[in-house]
Amino acid sequence: MENKKWGIQNIPEQKDKTIIITGATSGLGKEATRVLAMKNATVIMAVRNTQKAEIVASEIRKEYANVKIDIRSLDLSSLDSISSFAKGVLEDYKKLDILINNAGIMMCPYSKTKNGFETQMGTNHLGPFALTGLLMPLLMSTKNARIVSTSSVAHNQGDIDFTDINWEKRKYNTNKAYSDSKLANLYFSYELKRRLENVENPPLVVTAHPGGTKTDLARHSGIFNVFMNLLFLPVEKGVLSTLRAATDVNAKSGDYYGPGGFMQVRGFPELVQSSKMSHNLTNAKHLWDLSEQLTGVQY
Repeated sequence: MENKKWGIQNIPEQKDKTIIITGATSGLGKEATRVLAMKNATVIMAVRNTQKAEIVASEIRKEYANVKIDIRSLDLSSLDSISSFAKGVLEDYKKLDILINNAGIMMCPYSKTKNGFETQMGTNHLGPFALTGLLMPLLMSTKNARIVSTSSVAHNQGDIDFTDINWEKRKYNTNKAYSDSKLANLYFSYELKRRLENVENPPLVVTAHPGGTKTDLARHSGIFNVFMNLLFLPVEKGVLSTLRAATDVNAKSGDYYGPGGFMQVRGFPELVQSSKMSHNLTNAKHLWDLSEQLTGVQY
């Protein structure tokens, strides 16, 4: 029977495991780093701001003296940065047990990444797509490895325009662009699961969403800030879906975890359903092919 009140007490010992967490300096990523380091994993903090990461790591070390934390620079809006990060990890580590694609941006003003991608799609999907692809040799050679992607209930409003993925022809709608990027996370996970089905010892591919959680991700969204303190989960609860996706021994490829309460906004992490649109095979394949073309990363 599924545990209805799953919490950090359910996380198995993570000793000898190597875990990458992107966006590990704040919010969900920071808390996931703290918990998994506490469980004795070696945690690679993949971050844009290494000075901020040093402060976070110092805070965690004060709480737990012997944690293993490795801070490395990663900017998911730059393919050069992604390539450099992946190269360093492949050189320095012999295995990678868990990759948690946590970092993301939300509802920001229109801009483009260093490679010309609309910023939310570029940072939330194309960056993690490239990163996962470049780290795949290490994931494939690690027994029982796992890839975790972070989506959102906002994916329900997503409907990607593949003819204008960078919003160069349409008037920019930041909410819609964010929803599209979160739908892309699910397309990516489900398509990757399908592509690994006939591979020996494939990594598990699992997705999670935090429901409504109080992080600074929503700083560009006024309406979110108004209701945040009333309705949303604290980070310590919001991160549980990600942690369950990353560590639950009963998880299967294609699983999707989120809060089990009303409209998946609050509650303990459970297996939940994503939108009908997210299971569109044609769209998922189209996005995959386009992502390989745009990033230059071939799986």
